[in-house]
Amino acid sequence: MKRLSHLILAAVLVAVPGLALAAQKDIGAQEYDANCAVCHGATGEGDGAFAKLLKTPVPSLRVLSKNNGGVFPFKRVYQAIDGRELAAHGSREMPIWGDAYDAEAITKHGKYYGELYADGLIRARILALIAYINTLQDQ
Repeated sequence: MKRLSHLILAAVLVAVPGLALAAQKDIGAQEYDANCAVCHGATGEGDGAFAKLLKTPVPSLRVLSKNNGGVFPFKRVYQAIDGRELAAHGSREMPIWGDAYDAEAITKHGKYYGELYADGLIRARILALIAYINTLQDQ
């Protein structure tokens, strides 16, 4: 039943772009609250509860566009969240969400379904999260 509801949601999001944007923000906000706020803080300032426990200061997500000439650095943010390409370049304190989402897809949806659709599920979650982070930008 869960699989069917996910497929229906995906079909609706593809069919109705305005609804897709609203849903991405909601899904992205939930994703952020569940996985990012603990370090980056509720408003993206880098002042989450775990921030003090880390060796590296947690960056503010509110100034990504400002620090990139007024343009949101989509590719860099995507790569930082996914983390699978950057992981080979040394250790990092931020979780590799691409691997975490992949493992979760297989655990929640079964090996066949998870392997078959994991890449799409990973991309969808990261894109929704990026859409939400973009709304946090200082003007």
